[in-house]
Amino acid sequence: MVDYRVSPGQVQEDQITASIEKHTSQIPSSVYLAAALGAIAISAGFHLAKKEHPALFVGQWAAPFLLLGIYNKLVKQHGSDATSRTQLAE
Repeated sequence: MVDYRVSPGQVQEDQITASIEKHTSQIPSSVYLAAALGAIAISAGFHLAKKEHPALFVGQWAAPFLLLGIYNKLVKQHGSDATSRTQLAE
């Protein structure tokens, strides 16, 4: 049976991804949580104002904000890729 998994250090991220992660990792994780809670609050406000379509539209922003926060936290803890970690260790 062939093993198709990618080993640490086998694939390197490109410079665009590394640059984006370098800048976005400076954003505190609480900003993403606040954005998600804000989207929920605004959605609830639209719902109370009987504006159902904007309420659904804005309410769907909460999950992407939380996912971006998780990605941001992972990049802060583990770095962009294993290649960059091995180069820093040398």
